[in-house]
Amino acid sequence: MLRKISETSVSEAGAIVARRRLFARFWKAASGFWTGVRRREAWFLSLSLLAIILGQLFVQYRLNVWNREIFDALETRDISLVGHLALLFVPLALAAVAFNVASVWGRLTTQRAWRAWLTDYQIDRWLKNGRYYQLNLVKGQHENPEFRIADDTRIATESPVDFAFGVTTAVLTAVTFISVLWAVGGSISFQWGGRTIEVPGYLVFVAVIYSIITTTAMLFIGRRFVQVAEDKNQAEAEFRYAATRLRENGESIALLGGEPEERNGLSVALGNVIGRWRELCGQYLRTTVVSYGNFVLAPVIPIILCSPKFLAGTMSLGEVMQAATAFVTVQVSFNWLVENYPRLADWTASANRVAGLIVSLDRLERAEQPGAGHIVRSEQGEKVALELRGLSVNLDDGTAVVGETQVQIDRGERVLVVGESGAGKSTLIRAIAGLWPWGEGEILIKKGAKLFFMPQRPYVPIGTLKHAVAYPDPTDSLDDEDVKQALRDAELVHLVDRIHEEAPWERTLSGGEQQRLTFAQLFIQAPDIIVMDEATSALDGDAQEILMERIAQRLPDAAMISVGHRPELEAFHNRRLVLARRKDGARLVADEVLTPATFALRRAFSLIFRKRPVSGASS
Repeated sequence: MLRKISETSVSEAGAIVARRRLFARFWKAASGFWTGVRRREAWFLSLSLLAIILGQLFVQYRLNVWNREIFDALETRDISLVGHLALLFVPLALAAVAFNVASVWGRLTTQRAWRAWLTDYQIDRWLKNGRYYQLNLVKGQHENPEFRIADDTRIATESPVDFAFGVTTAVLTAVTFISVLWAVGGSISFQWGGRTIEVPGYLVFVAVIYSIITTTAMLFIGRRFVQVAEDKNQAEAEFRYAATRLRENGESIALLGGEPEERNGLSVALGNVIGRWRELCGQYLRTTVVSYGNFVLAPVIPIILCSPKFLAGTMSLGEVMQAATAFVTVQVSFNWLVENYPRLADWTASANRVAGLIVSLDRLERAEQPGAGHIVRSEQGEKVALELRGLSVNLDDGTAVVGETQVQIDRGERVLVVGESGAGKSTLIRAIAGLWPWGEGEILIKKGAKLFFMPQRPYVPIGTLKHAVAYPDPTDSLDDEDVKQALRDAELVHLVDRIHEEAPWERTLSGGEQQRLTFAQLFIQAPDIIVMDEATSALDGDAQEILMERIAQRLPDAAMISVGHRPELEAFHNRRLVLARRKDGARLVADEVLTPATFALRRAFSLIFRKRPVSGASS
């Protein structure tokens, strides 16, 4: 039992240290708003908020004095003074409203500007060098990065502005109104053991002790609020991801009849969300006991404490009301944490989630730097298009995937990478494309060469078909006729007249048509190096043959390295690299030259045993 308790304590301590590190990393990144290119705007808004706080404090103090004067005037039935104070209240009220409106403008404007900066900062790092893809391959606290960038960043930048505004207001208000309490409340005397004991500024001491009690109670009761809020946010993100994944893969799920299984998965995710909210509800219930109890007691305590002096005639009614108002104001300032602890916990959880993503991006950024454990990418002269020099590809934890590989690929050369499933072919291709930084050795690319990657599952952007063909270049960078010719070359003649049509093309086009669309993009880009990862897997044999031959016709000088399992692909390559799995990572066991005779033999073999469908039929 003692061992379990000890292990639990160590685990909790480790979690606290990890959260502190994340918190520190968040502030290091977020503070760039005040030190980066937008620092002038940031400091202008910050100083404006400080000026607004000082203006609000002055008006609040004047209202406190007005409160004493009006009650004294009522007590003495001074009609003229009451009328004068009634007129004086108008500009004070207008000033109070104006400063509050200004505070709303200042806080919302600062939050909006800070969120825009921090979101841009994360998006820039997330999209750079394919890190958005690499995050799927590494371990870390970066699940659902889109949720962290959107919702968590919003909370992480909204709350600190409110907190900074609230804390600054609370501190300055407490200092100001403690002096009011000290001056108005004066001292109190009482008999103790036959002696008269006088306590100066007794209302101040009561206010401080009362605040310590309520704050300590809130800290004790809400000590698990941060962890519970983090768990709730993570559960919400997982539920949203499950629903998004269902929508994005709707066709496959519908064809397989997977609705009951998906419904069960959503029910489990929803049950997790509800369970986390139940825990959060328990935390809110306990903190409400303290916060609402404080709301009820704080206005009554100063009146009771001032009543002996009022009844003795040493304190006027106006002074009693001024002291009561000042006491409540000090309590509100001291108990700012009591009122805001739930929101503070929710903000801490969101800030840690944002920091988790930033830390993972830090790791990927370090992996891009030259050094041990990282693949070096560089440019070379005009001799070869692509060279792998002692290339080893590892997982991010150092586990070997592909061992030392030494390959040179000349201009116009077509190289096919083959091997059993799991031998690391696609991983090698990703490393060549620059999407996989972990490993050793060098990838040398011809100076100024343009590389084009063709994945098995193409990406079809939102917008017109012309935009999809031009991607990643702007739509207006291409003439309509160039787009139409690229579609004809990619055997998509039936789409030529629809290039300006906006449609959900990623759902409208079949898998084969989407892969053909990638060929249209290839013909537009006209790269020097083509990297293909099962890029013809959804095409029928005839379409594959036509498009592969068209690459040779349109781009005869382009080097090509591709991965594929179809034997007939060898007919369109002049070299074959064979990878075989080993305990210390896959190894290149053969580098074979494919002769024209081999081409003819393999093509004849594939034509004999393949039923030829109608050319141009969609896959």
